[in-house]
Amino acid sequence: MIAATGLELRAGAQLLLEGATFQISPGDKVGLVGRNGAGKTTLARVLAGDGLPAAGTVRRNGTIGYLPQDSRAGDLAGLAMDRILSARGLDEVRAGMRTAEEAMSDPSPERRDAAVRRYSTLEERLVVLGGYAAEAEAAAIASSLGLPDRVVGQPLHTLSGGQRRRVELARILFSDAQTLLLDEPTNHLDADSIAWLRDHLRTFRGSVVIISHDPALLEAVVGRIFHLDADRAELDIYNVGWRAYLQQRETDARRRKREAASAQRQAAALQAQADKMRAKATKARAAQGMERRAQRLLAGVSGERATGRVARLRFPEPAPCGKTPLTAENLSKSYGSLEVFTDVDVAVDRGARIVVLGLNGAGKTTLLRLLNGLEQPDTGQVTPGHGLRLGYYAQEHETLDGERTVLENMRSAAPEASDGELRGILGSFLFSGDAVAKPAAVLSGGEKTRRALAQPTNNLDPASRAEILNALRRYRGAIVLVTHDEGAVEALSPERVILLPDGVEDSWSEGLADLVALA
Repeated sequence: MIAATGLELRAGAQLLLEGATFQISPGDKVGLVGRNGAGKTTLARVLAGDGLPAAGTVRRNGTIGYLPQDSRAGDLAGLAMDRILSARGLDEVRAGMRTAEEAMSDPSPERRDAAVRRYSTLEERLVVLGGYAAEAEAAAIASSLGLPDRVVGQPLHTLSGGQRRRVELARILFSDAQTLLLDEPTNHLDADSIAWLRDHLRTFRGSVVIISHDPALLEAVVGRIFHLDADRAELDIYNVGWRAYLQQRETDARRRKREAASAQRQAAALQAQADKMRAKATKARAAQGMERRAQRLLAGVSGERATGRVARLRFPEPAPCGKTPLTAENLSKSYGSLEVFTDVDVAVDRGARIVVLGLNGAGKTTLLRLLNGLEQPDTGQVTPGHGLRLGYYAQEHETLDGERTVLENMRSAAPEASDGELRGILGSFLFSGDAVAKPAAVLSGGEKTRRALAQPTNNLDPASRAEILNALRRYRGAIVLVTHDEGAVEALSPERVILLPDGVEDSWSEGLADLVALA
């Protein structure tokens, strides 16, 4: 159970939430919604105990499993399965058993016998923690999230960002926590994994709080909605499911509009009467009383819900370049014993529209990083053509320096631009005033996506997603796109597709559209 009293949240000087009191009881399934930057991630961090409120208290009973937007991959040298098992402390037992097993071959009888005894003790501990059945359970969860045995047996540093995100989700689901706090859990999941996750959360006996822009997930799982209203800095609680919430929220908005209009009419009438009475000295006190009544009327009614601001995106005109500004030949990449792909050829022509498809771990993000020069191929080479200028949006936002402010990140990306020009660009992405002085590390996932603009529609509310898709549709430069979003592919209208890990390049056909959500 989680109980919050008088909760106040701030991001610097910006008020996100004021005076919120609520309780999440055992078995509750809650959808936490609101536009990008409203404070959903901040609230989740506070509820999980990873952050502190500006005021108020949070009381927690029972264990909590928290999946943040930015995955915590742990020791990147460790195995993915050990990371999952660490949720119940099984990783240390397994590591000790492996060490003891190696020591059993020691030529010294004393050390060999000690290793046997150590192995036996650890095996007993493993049984207490659930034993080999727990390992099988962890493997089943991982497999359901698109992580087969060959992947979870690899070190974390060899996995893609999407795979590491799945490892973290598998770890939280395996943890046996009584309350799950999941921030955008469907990011980087294919259609089959999302369907499995919906079923799993629907039958989960504990409490769940989900931050998501996926209506299908919310409709299938949650029975309560917490709407974080960024305009009013209030948390509206609806004890109904997703569809009923949408209807009730619109009803509430119309009611607030009527109440506001009525209050404004009454306040205007009182103010007009006060102005008339103020002219007479004998009625000055009464006039002041009417003014105070008018002010109380306006203060006591919530204003009409403002339409959420949406970033207005327009990608710049591409610089002149040659016919084929980027080519790559015979690219191969492996991480340790894990071969990602071999002998991949890519030719990006001027104005080309290319989609890269493949299952998670097939090397889609790796290919983009090779083309961008962030990693070097094991074999082959990437050749820039005449006039090439590359822009790279990374799925893990690693191109953002968390220690720098939003404005400083922009300045490093465009050192030739003036502060006025940079602020103007940031303003079109809804970063204005003090917001440009925020450290990038404190931005929400949606704000980081707006700033960084791999997976360009992750973390975005529907309005922001639509704006980005329109910008993609209008852009006249070449685009190489990695996404699970079928709408993004439709907006791009691709001409060609690269299928990984085989590296097959072909013309786009509508028959490939069904592979997008699965890839």
